[in-house]
Amino acid sequence: MKKAFITGIAGQDGSYLSELLLSKGYEVYGLDREGSNLENVPKGVKLLYGDLGDHDSLREALKKSEPDEVYNLAGVSDLKTAFEQPEKTLEINYNSVGILLKESLKVNKNIRFLQASSSEIFAPSRFPFNENSKRDWETNNPYAKAKMMADRDFIQKLRKEKNVFACSAILFNHESPMRPAKFVSRKIINTLVKIKFGIENCLSVGNLDMCRDWGFAGDYTDAMWRMLQRDVAEDLVIASGKVHRVKDFIEIAARILDMKLTWYGEGVNAYASCKGKKIVEVVTTFYKPTEKYFRIGDISKAKHVIDFEPKINFEELVKMMVKFDITELNEHS
Repeated sequence: MKKAFITGIAGQDGSYLSELLLSKGYEVYGLDREGSNLENVPKGVKLLYGDLGDHDSLREALKKSEPDEVYNLAGVSDLKTAFEQPEKTLEINYNSVGILLKESLKVNKNIRFLQASSSEIFAPSRFPFNENSKRDWETNNPYAKAKMMADRDFIQKLRKEKNVFACSAILFNHESPMRPAKFVSRKIINTLVKIKFGIENCLSVGNLDMCRDWGFAGDYTDAMWRMLQRDVAEDLVIASGKVHRVKDFIEIAARILDMKLTWYGEGVNAYASCKGKKIVEVVTTFYKPTEKYFRIGDISKAKHVIDFEPKINFEELVKMMVKFDITELNEHS
């Protein structure tokens, strides 16, 4: 029986990945950080207390689990926190990656290690991003800088110099019903469902024309597992290969909820009404200018080497999230 150790077990990726591994007969261990909400962690996962910032706890957890595979999915993940706490971001998203990988090798010299990297590492470009796209070393984004440094200094370096089986999954935006409410996708769905049921009145958002390459988290965690089953370790771009606007997210969710939207205005003055009531508004607090180039992933290599093909398309993803929130609302009403 294979054993896997997952950091970020309480997050959406940790939830879907642990469910997948359990279904494949793995013994799954998860790093339980104090204060984490564990309601989405599947039964069968063995929780070990620890924190990426507490290196002693990492060593202890690895000794107890003795894993064959390590998936590092934890870290400072939202940009607001990253900019407010750059030192913490560097410690968790960079230094701790090196500690985790090196300690994993002490426990199992044949460890297979996956690092969750990010599309934020790439320099702006009009072309879709692939594994060889230029990194944005001039960025002032602490999150992106820490991810790039971890990829270069730990994953790629140890792979090249010591033949360690370590790779980075360069993940584009991925969503699911497990996404925390602070993320825009979850906020859109949750608020529109509550408006439909008369609990809230209006959804406040930023730039409606902001584009993202959005996919389903369950598809991406399957890709991560596939990456560690190969004969060779390579970094791969994991994405949907398609982009949609924030406005598309809103319109599809509204249609699923049978809410007919009428749009007025443009830019910061844009809003939408339903049956004569304003239910979507753009507010300057959240508004960011439209990016010159939108970020889209080129998944040609992942398709070829791990047979990666997203199973859930954008509309199905939105529908899944809407259904989940309706069920949650009914169960707690």
